[in-house]
Amino acid sequence: MFFFKVVFRIIFRLLLLALVAVFFLWLLFNWPVKKSDQKALLGITFSHLYAQDLGLDWKKAYVKILDELGIERLRLPAYWSEIEKQPGKYDFSDLDWQIQQAEKRNIDVILAFGIKVPRWPECFVPEFYRQDKAVRETALLEYEKALLERYKDSSAIEIWQVENEPFLPFGDCPAGFVDEEIMDREIAQTKKIDQQRDILTTDSGEMGLWYRAAGKGDLFGTTLYKTIYQKKIGYFEYPIGPNFFRVKKWLVEKFTGQKNFMICELQGEPWGPAWVGEMSLEEQYKTMNAEKLEEMVVFAEKTNISPIYLCGAEWWYWLKEKKGEGAVWAAAKNLFQNDVVEKP
Repeated sequence: MFFFKVVFRIIFRLLLLALVAVFFLWLLFNWPVKKSDQKALLGITFSHLYAQDLGLDWKKAYVKILDELGIERLRLPAYWSEIEKQPGKYDFSDLDWQIQQAEKRNIDVILAFGIKVPRWPECFVPEFYRQDKAVRETALLEYEKALLERYKDSSAIEIWQVENEPFLPFGDCPAGFVDEEIMDREIAQTKKIDQQRDILTTDSGEMGLWYRAAGKGDLFGTTLYKTIYQKKIGYFEYPIGPNFFRVKKWLVEKFTGQKNFMICELQGEPWGPAWVGEMSLEEQYKTMNAEKLEEMVVFAEKTNISPIYLCGAEWWYWLKEKKGEGAVWAAAKNLFQNDVVEKP
């Protein structure tokens, strides 16, 4: 009997210590912080595939977004499965056009490439390379070499992003498609072809540990989402404040030596129980609307991580053009017009 009492006391004390630790971590992560007087640099991610899925003329939408919002910083995904539709034959025409438009407007571009790039289903591997790992990785490096050689002289390209959240198990991306070995090979080839530009690596802000990805690139980018939807629990808001990201940044700096951080994907669109086109506007506005968009940027600025690239510009335009709802577009326009910090 005495033995069980001792064990119970030990378990109780451990649980109490765990609860106290969790409470103090919650307190630390949610401790109020002041917004910096200096505004963050803002940019967007644009996906022509997502614009097409929304039923938009993607070229028209792209130009309108760049010009009417006054975009100066842009992240573009290169979709391998769209560029190589036949083995060994590349069609860069859509990406060429997007980069040419950015060059005309003196926009700084982050070009994201690899197996994983922004937008669902996250993995964009040609079907004929999905089964054989060795063949797939050889083809991947050949494709990336062609891409790098094609765009390395572009005045618009500022940063190469190698893979997107490579170590996060998310999306239609089988386990093992992106591992550290192929990631290292991709980075090494990129540096060999272009020794001038920096390489960006990324991870999830809320679920990622950061250190694996942060230690591999010249810059590190985190995502930042506040309100999401999960089938088992419904709508969920992460119980964390800007300090959560400040603390993670400080820890990663200490353990990896990485000093250059950005928010590569800030939530600027709905996350609900269905795809955007299948949800009512009322449902969409539960997780994103004009007011929430402004709140997200203020929240992100309080992390003291800059620049900040928002996702959702295609949705802002779709709301205005297809649904006659211009409030989110107007809010975004106001945010970018007030992004007055000069580019270095």
